[in-house]
Amino acid sequence: MRFNLALYKLLTNKRIIMKKLFIAAFIFVSTFTTNTFAEVKMGIILGFTGPIESLTPAMAASAELAFKEASDSGSLLGGETISVVRADSTCVDSAAATAAAEGVIAQGVAAIMGADCSGVTGAIASNVAVPNGVVMISPSATSPGLTTLDDKGYFFRTAPSDARGGQILADITKDRKVKSVAITYTNNDYGKGLADVYKASVEAHGIKVTTVTAHEDGKADYSSEVATLASAGGDAVAVIGYLDQGGKGIIQASLDSGAFDKFILSDGMIGQSLVDAFGKDLKKSFGSMPGSTGKGAGVFANVAKAAGIDSSGPYTSESYDAAALIVLAMQAGGSADRATIAKNVMDVANGPGTKIYPGELKKGLDLLAKGKKVDYEGATGVTFTNVGEAEGSFLEQEIKGGKFKTKKQR
Repeated sequence: MRFNLALYKLLTNKRIIMKKLFIAAFIFVSTFTTNTFAEVKMGIILGFTGPIESLTPAMAASAELAFKEASDSGSLLGGETISVVRADSTCVDSAAATAAAEGVIAQGVAAIMGADCSGVTGAIASNVAVPNGVVMISPSATSPGLTTLDDKGYFFRTAPSDARGGQILADITKDRKVKSVAITYTNNDYGKGLADVYKASVEAHGIKVTTVTAHEDGKADYSSEVATLASAGGDAVAVIGYLDQGGKGIIQASLDSGAFDKFILSDGMIGQSLVDAFGKDLKKSFGSMPGSTGKGAGVFANVAKAAGIDSSGPYTSESYDAAALIVLAMQAGGSADRATIAKNVMDVANGPGTKIYPGELKKGLDLLAKGKKVDYEGATGVTFTNVGEAEGSFLEQEIKGGKFKTKKQR
């Protein structure tokens, strides 16, 4: 057979061209897929075990609802999506919480929604998040001590400080015509800080404080603590603690002994599991928790209900808002870079700009993509102080029909 050199060269060149076209097409598709389906990791650190474990599932679900809303919008950074990395803060074990946070950050999260209880939140912020330049937005850490945390601009909270919460609880105590009160608090940053503010505030109202005593979580029996409270007397006992731990034990021992039948409850004591445990025995009791009855609260209740989330418990709204602020801050800076998020949180929280409510994250993301400004109102009427914590409002709580009900906003 005669060899046709010209034909050979033509076929060879054609194969080379086709190969180059295939490689180019592959690169294009790969790049397109990467850009379209890129994934941003977000951390959620809450006490999935420990003294508030009955509250955290709804809190986590609320934050994940906001992350999912942003992912499904198709508008986040040109189509990026979010995957969540959960970790357990335990609420009370700072060493375990710090280790959990280290594990989350090692996985490359862009920011953290959490933590929850004040002690572990401070430990994570100081030892892990701030040194690594990772934004934390806590939905529930309320200790006044966190206001002065040296956070380098990386720590925020959508829950207001107990410096205000203690005053509100004292106002409610006065309005409920309590004349004398014994106080017990869980022996940690949250309990001590809130107890100090509450004591000073009720005394300013002319209410007698008969005693202030700490209690430790994790005990099987609290009869000795209640005996101390009962010997001091009081119209009621203020229980500043956790509904799944020592606070619950104080109520149980009080009811068993007949020492008290009226309980003044801090935010950490408010949750359906407490009512389920004691039912009508709590009918004289009351308390407060951060929250709002404004437009955003009603919108969030509907958005959460549609997703199968019970939004009535403490800090569900604040959890959604914390996650929403993170994604809006990303969009405002045009990047999932950690420093970019930190730089833009305050801008999207305090406006000025178009007000954004729950269920409207796509609207907010689209506006930011066009260079417009937004003012995230969210579920709780988000407005930050100059140190990045919520100014906040509170809900007076009482027990009716086997559930905690809001009497009014404070």
